Amino acid sequence: MNTPPPAIVANQHIYDDYFREEFTQTLDENILQLLDRVWFRSKLVGFENFPQRNNPNRPLIFASNHSGMAFPWDAIVALSHLWRYLPKHASLSDLPRPLSAPLLSQTALMNPYLVKEFWKKAGCVDATTLNFETMMYYQDHNLMLYPEGVPGIGKGFNRKYQFQRLATSMVRLALQHGTDIVPFYTINAEYLNPYAYSWDFINRFTKKIGIPFLPLTLLLLLVIVQPWAFYLALPAKLTFVMGTRIRPSDLTDKTTDQLTREEYLALSEQIRQKMQAEMDVAVKNYGQHPYRWAELWQRMKENRRFFPFFLPFAWPALFTEFERLYVKEGRRDFHMQLDRPGAWLRMLWRNPITLAYFIPVLGWIPLAIKGYKGNKLGQKP
Repeated sequence: MNTPPPAIVANQHIYDDYFREEFTQTLDENILQLLDRVWFRSKLVGFENFPQRNNPNRPLIFASNHSGMAFPWDAIVALSHLWRYLPKHASLSDLPRPLSAPLLSQTALMNPYLVKEFWKKAGCVDATTLNFETMMYYQDHNLMLYPEGVPGIGKGFNRKYQFQRLATSMVRLALQHGTDIVPFYTINAEYLNPYAYSWDFINRFTKKIGIPFLPLTLLLLLVIVQPWAFYLALPAKLTFVMGTRIRPSDLTDKTTDQLTREEYLALSEQIRQKMQAEMDVAVKNYGQHPYRWAELWQRMKENRRFFPFFLPFAWPALFTEFERLYVKEGRRDFHMQLDRPGAWLRMLWRNPITLAYFIPVLGWIPLAIKGYKGNKLGQKP
């Protein structure tokens, strides 16, 4: 194994600065399993023979498409499903840890329901060049990228299922470290917030306040009068389809030092086209009926004792109560009794900030104060 450069060694604290496996496990048991079971109903296709490292000393790079114009529930659901799936079918060490857009962690507002450091506690690492290079020496898990970056999240519904330009850093580091790229395709997530569009001149303004893009849609009116809708996701059945493994070293005879930027761009485009072709097939096979309303209704009936927690308007109280128990009270081995009568009302009573999510317009004032308190805008990640 090559010795990491000094800058990489100095940065290896990012491996465990925030990541807490017990946070992920407790979150999954108390919240995400229910949301997935009823609302998102996610499905893994082709994950039976889970990919293993071709280079034992380097993590595999998993890569997927982003859903356009939606809060990144697709990534939350994919990782929580794999968290439950892998211990039974492979190993939890195969779980990919995501490199995420730094804007997601710069303000509490971009963390689900203002749960402080949500993304990082669940395993995310800010997607900077240094962090990416550092994570290539990480041994405990694989890596996951959304190589379209923020432009992939911010693409309008008119460009659904269209891969945007992929980051060349993915190709460069895969070549440099002799590891493979494993694509998988997120299907139906485009319908978490459908018919939403954006304009660059508006996004330039929203980025200054920590919001990477503003989806312009009829649902935006709901966000104004009911702030909980800022994190809203419609009940699309999320399907994750494994793609064909890509070995970048098979695409060029040159070393990383010999390749020019133009050649890296060409390799990135070649990989993008391969992934686009596979995703088109996956959309044809699994993306024709994104909501499956009958199945949704059946799941609701089967889980009616947990009402209303599988519905989005109840999620603010659910996540805020989780943070109160886990962070403020320091509990670890707990189970939120969501099937007890009046559980939602008790959560509202114990967490009065959640009432602001239901107050038209003015409710945004306390949420914005909490969301931007101690924000990191303008600071180096």
